[in-house]
Amino acid sequence: MTRRYALRDDQWARIETFLPGRKGHVGMTARNNRLFVEAVIYRYRTGIPWRDLPERFGDFRIVHLRHSRWSKTGVWERIFNALAQDADNEYAMIDSTIVRAHQHSAGAKGGIDKQAIGRSRGGLSTKIHVTVDALGNPTGFHLTPGQAHDLEGADVLLEDTQGQTIIADKGYDAQERLVQPLKDKGKAVVIPSRSNRKQHRTYDKHLYKARHLVENFFARLKQYRAIATRYDKTAINFLGAIHLAAAVVWLI
Repeated sequence: MTRRYALRDDQWARIETFLPGRKGHVGMTARNNRLFVEAVIYRYRTGIPWRDLPERFGDFRIVHLRHSRWSKTGVWERIFNALAQDADNEYAMIDSTIVRAHQHSAGAKGGIDKQAIGRSRGGLSTKIHVTVDALGNPTGFHLTPGQAHDLEGADVLLEDTQGQTIIADKGYDAQERLVQPLKDKGKAVVIPSRSNRKQHRTYDKHLYKARHLVENFFARLKQYRAIATRYDKTAINFLGAIHLAAAVVWLI
């Protein structure tokens, strides 16, 4: 069996204690947690439909159902948050990226807006908002419809940020909504002013160059083909997959 998309033994050892149904855990014992986790990684890394999962992973319907359950109950997010405790909070960088949502992603309960899918001239899309630490490792995520403003993600992700210095591009130049509240919390802000501002804010141009780290993370995240293109109908399943992929980044 190929190990290309599988976890190494040392990587598995770092996360297995966070999983439900582990040996010695109260309640029902899950059968082969590792095979299931690697099945989900394989599916999102390759971008194949669930029904095309190799037979070695078992019934694809059970794998998909279990992934949905773990996404809903926050298992993937807890794994990610546990690993992200090691973040270097000297700096925090925030940005967003838009991913195309496949036509099959529409149709979930509540409509596309409820599932963080937007409709624009380019078709259906979802915007992934992310914060990374001073080393470029992910620390938080938020999903919105593709047409949403970047500040909608910042409102959520920067509210309780541990980063001491916030670095972002000029799309986050909102003095009253973002910049001043951050300064009031004692944060340093490295955000260039929009060109149409009458009075431009000074910022550390050398430190601003570190913002490429968040772009590097997006490049790594989009190696997962089922994240680079969204096929999930529900936002909670898509976000669960993002948390798992980000956890793998922490494990590398």
